[in-house]
Amino acid sequence: MKATYDGVVIAESNETIVVEGNYYFPVDSVKKEFLRESGMRTLCPWKGEASYYNIEVHGKLLKNAAWYYPDPGWLAKKVKDRVAFDDPIEVVE
Repeated sequence: MKATYDGVVIAESNETIVVEGNYYFPVDSVKKEFLRESGMRTLCPWKGEASYYNIEVHGKLLKNAAWYYPDPGWLAKKVKDRVAFDDPIEVVE
């Protein structure tokens, strides 16, 4: 699977997992040069607290376009050390 925006591959992996319709990429498959910590946090009742990244590609900043769970709840341990992407990031095979 590949996560792309504006023709740029942000992440690529054969080891993604799908949770609630979102593809989670291993953190080491994500190109860090496109990530910017956003400071946003949200809470999922079963996954725990999510932290977000802004994505910057070609000078365009996509706010809160990626998220991860630094310390997921025990029901969601499989998302630990993984990153998922939101629109307009496109995830394709």
